[in-house]
Amino acid sequence: MTDFKGVAPALGRALGKRGYSVLTPVQTAILAPELADGDVLVSAQTGSGKTVAFGLALAPTLLAGEERFGRAAEPLALAVAPTRELALQVKRELDWLYEMTGAVTASCIGGMDMGNERRALGRGAHIVVGTPGRLRDHIERGSLNVAGLRAVVLDEADEMLDLGFREDLEFILDAAPTDRRTLMFSATVPRTIATLAKRYQRNAVRVSTAEEQKQHLDIEYRALAVAPNDRENAIINVLRYYDAKSALVFCATRATVNHMTSRFANRGFAVVALSGELSQNERTHALQAMRDGRARVCIATDVAARGIDLPDLELVIHADIPKTRETLLHRSGRTGRAGRKGVSALIVPHNLRYRTERLLDSANVEATWAKAPSADEILTRDRERILADPSLSGPLNAEERAFAAELLDRYSAEQIAGAFLRQRMAGMSAPEELLDTGPAGRPADRKEARRDAFKGGVWFSLSVGHKHNAEPRWLLPMLCRAGHVTKNEIGAIRIFNTQTFVELNADCAERFLEVLGPDLTMEKTIRVARVDGLPEMPDDGPREARGSVHRGKKPGWDPQAAARGQSAPKRKFTRRQETRDDAFNDDRPPPGGHSGEKSKSDRPTGKKPHKGTFAHRGQGAVRPKAADPAVKKRKKSKKHAD
Repeated sequence: MTDFKGVAPALGRALGKRGYSVLTPVQTAILAPELADGDVLVSAQTGSGKTVAFGLALAPTLLAGEERFGRAAEPLALAVAPTRELALQVKRELDWLYEMTGAVTASCIGGMDMGNERRALGRGAHIVVGTPGRLRDHIERGSLNVAGLRAVVLDEADEMLDLGFREDLEFILDAAPTDRRTLMFSATVPRTIATLAKRYQRNAVRVSTAEEQKQHLDIEYRALAVAPNDRENAIINVLRYYDAKSALVFCATRATVNHMTSRFANRGFAVVALSGELSQNERTHALQAMRDGRARVCIATDVAARGIDLPDLELVIHADIPKTRETLLHRSGRTGRAGRKGVSALIVPHNLRYRTERLLDSANVEATWAKAPSADEILTRDRERILADPSLSGPLNAEERAFAAELLDRYSAEQIAGAFLRQRMAGMSAPEELLDTGPAGRPADRKEARRDAFKGGVWFSLSVGHKHNAEPRWLLPMLCRAGHVTKNEIGAIRIFNTQTFVELNADCAERFLEVLGPDLTMEKTIRVARVDGLPEMPDDGPREARGSVHRGKKPGWDPQAAARGQSAPKRKFTRRQETRDDAFNDDRPPPGGHSGEKSKSDRPTGKKPHKGTFAHRGQGAVRPKAADPAVKKRKKSKKHAD
């Protein structure tokens, strides 16, 4: 048996039986002698063994020097977790950790049968694990007696506050004895957690491990650039490429979970769903299917971002980009646990590229940028796995050797190998052909990269112009959406009366035409044509009132002049001196009169129109009618009276 310093003997035997040889940093840190029987605030990476850590820390307080627990009466410890899955996970961990102490554990979890929980509490339990709302219900109904508590543990305290459980937590902590131990565990320690700790803990010691500020080294982060409408195809290719024992795909909404579950099941993946709309029984069955290997892919919302511990989870895929750094770290932390390696892959549409880079920077994560695996890469990887299959290199017994000889007498070696390949590839989803997204690396100098990208750009004409209210603010997203290009691959946009010229990066021009198809139309009515060389100004000319538009170039820019290295001519502006006589020189009568001279009331006064009156374009404010002197007098006298 391995000797674990500072660990209760019964718990040490349980760790050895479980296969532990060394403790993780957070488990070692919390067993420091100066922390015995004191309050602690622990921050550590997800997957660092926090559940076992607080189980080890509670043992001296609960056992009080004894080897085993006596008869279970009122609970001695309470562990609070934010989600049902995490609460069940905590209970499973404490069950094996305290197995040799004779401890009785009970759970109080929302969505489970409350009557069964009440009866379990009535029979007695040393440790109770639950979610905040259900624990509060039991305390208020009198079925959970917290008068004898020696310790309270808040696991994932930051998540509980984010989910709105502050009131329930404060009720539970206020109901517990004041001389209890309070242990708070959190991946991060924001101001809300620090405030809660200051109120409910006594001289708490902050415990943080050296790994807290570093990237999780057991997780390989990969950011995979894809076209926006290629997201699901890219996920299929990632699953095929890594061929993980089990994988977790995170989506932002329940609707997306349901859609992807149906599609992946149709593609032959052994898949289950996990979201808040499922009952607790359905969620438990889904996780059990992942644990025993009946399912290999779980499509989930962020309900699975915390507390889900799947031993063989090798791959996490972010189908939707996380909104916060905490969500990114907790999702990714489902893999790479307890010293095992894992991959966290972010599926990044090019319109979310910059946002993803900011997210990774804020989380202090360095990701490898690349394209999603192509069909050829997947097939190459399949061949490598088959050639490395240990069943091909293992020795044959006498029975297998005799049957192999019989097969070779009846069939050729090539036919046998082909049958083996067909059997291995049966049931595997065919890889998807993905659109080319251009370079996937992170350029060091974006401006320089953009200038280089438009050397030898290709021009296209669109059958819309100022006459059709064409504007860059709707042309740009339309081009990206219909042509599967990014805004960084679009250069100049030159708008004229009846047509528009657009410059595209030379590398994406052929892809743009291929996506548009043989009819070369966008939005059903806009015709597209390729322009040879530089476009010439059409006969209708530009509309000077609105000018031309080019990203980073001035109005009046001429492509032919720019190609010759000439700058656009500067426009001269002079202030026009108007007189009363030429202000209306189009033979129209001026507003408010029939002569060529404006009346005094029509001249702009610089004041806003009076409330309740109308101001017409080109006119001054229309003055309201004079107020009744009698009314004015009454108002004045009332003011003085006040």
